Amino acid sequence: MAQCEHCGRQLPPFTFRKICQWCVQHQAAQRGDDTAYQRVEAAPWLRQQSTSMAVTQVFFGANIAVFIAMVLALGASMLSNPLGQDLVNWGANYGPKTVSGEWWRLLTCVFVHAGLLHIAFNMWCLWDLGRLAESLYGHWTFAALYLICGVSASLGSILWNPSVLSVGASGAIFGIVGALIASFYLGEFSLPRTALGGTLRSLLIFTGYNLFFGAVIARTDNAAHIGGLVMGLILGALIARLAPGRDDVVRRIAVLLVGVAIVGGAVLWLQHARAYMVHAQNGVGFLNEGKSDQAIAELRKTVAQRPDFAPGHAALARAYISKHDYENAAAEMKQAIALRPHDESSYYALGLIYMEQKQPAKAQDAFAQLLKIDPNSADGHAGLASALSEQHRDQEALAEYKRAAAIDSDYQGVNYNIGLEQARLKLYDDAIASLLKQRDKGDDPDNESLLADVYRNNGMLNEAEDARERAARMKGPK
Repeated sequence: MAQCEHCGRQLPPFTFRKICQWCVQHQAAQRGDDTAYQRVEAAPWLRQQSTSMAVTQVFFGANIAVFIAMVLALGASMLSNPLGQDLVNWGANYGPKTVSGEWWRLLTCVFVHAGLLHIAFNMWCLWDLGRLAESLYGHWTFAALYLICGVSASLGSILWNPSVLSVGASGAIFGIVGALIASFYLGEFSLPRTALGGTLRSLLIFTGYNLFFGAVIARTDNAAHIGGLVMGLILGALIARLAPGRDDVVRRIAVLLVGVAIVGGAVLWLQHARAYMVHAQNGVGFLNEGKSDQAIAELRKTVAQRPDFAPGHAALARAYISKHDYENAAAEMKQAIALRPHDESSYYALGLIYMEQKQPAKAQDAFAQLLKIDPNSADGHAGLASALSEQHRDQEALAEYKRAAAIDSDYQGVNYNIGLEQARLKLYDDAIASLLKQRDKGDDPDNESLLADVYRNNGMLNEAEDARERAARMKGPK
């Protein structure tokens, strides 16, 4: 099919024209023929008005300022591997808290980032794409687009996976990309279509590339990307068709209100559909306050409303543990594992529950499953060692405790447990060396009492008496 020589649009079939009807009207408008006038949306790089990128700079600066504040408050961990709880404290989007009434997290999470590489990539994209979008839409429209798309991205994250932490500007940036794609595809520009094609292709490649790698990389929140992208496509298409000019203030406000209405509707739906998360949040709060009965009641409502919500089952298991109801705790933790078979913490908790039930063989299996997921888990090796020790398999237990110490030399009580196993195996010199290492970690009356016994069994009576006196001083008067 033939194409217009000026703009590249496809011409109707069986026509002998060389330029399309739009270009004919555009040329007439340029000649001053008012009867043929058609509004033309100027290309952003030709726009003479308001070429500054003030809003982009404000958003850029706000993200950088928040990140610097987090680094100063939290230390170097923010540069590479920040803790999830720290991100939550600074406004991350976390389903249970957001749906429980902290809706402001839908917006604040857009300005929070998890590490130096995360913010560096997002700010690079924001600077380039924000400048282009702001020149096309103008300051206030761009600002509204960015914020609405950012909130939409946060909603997309909760809708898809409510138990995942979500932070970063990438969802809002995807929204801007969506708006640009819609505008370039549907808008009327002064430049030929071939000139716009390169930018449009770059945006499509950017979108496809990031969505693909978002699907491959487990920590990437693709649901947020898609949520922002879809909202951007909707608003960009409406602006291009209904309010392309900057003087179309009323129409643009109406378009942006459509976006606000979609966001508001999604929030209302979430309040109803995610009510189980409110019960979960309340239950965890009661559990932290030591109110076990209230916690169990709330968390039972959670799993009744959403049986496939693994964090609810895990939290209910912890509530049962606080009541020493290990049978129900084990049942709930098994449910959590069935729903999230690669969750290390659930296997570790199940192993501890079995240890409380005096079922070391079952605990051994739970810790072994943990180590299949992460062979370098100090918790897994220490837990397996304790299960083996309960079965009087001291040589194997000693080997596991040593593996835990090799992974984490500061693991709590690991040298004491190594010394205990060595003492049982009558490796008294080795036991003394291990218990002295534990002494260097701090005062511990149990460690001193065991050291006294080992000294005595090794014929070192003076040292044994000294260790026994140290233990007595640590325990204080009876």
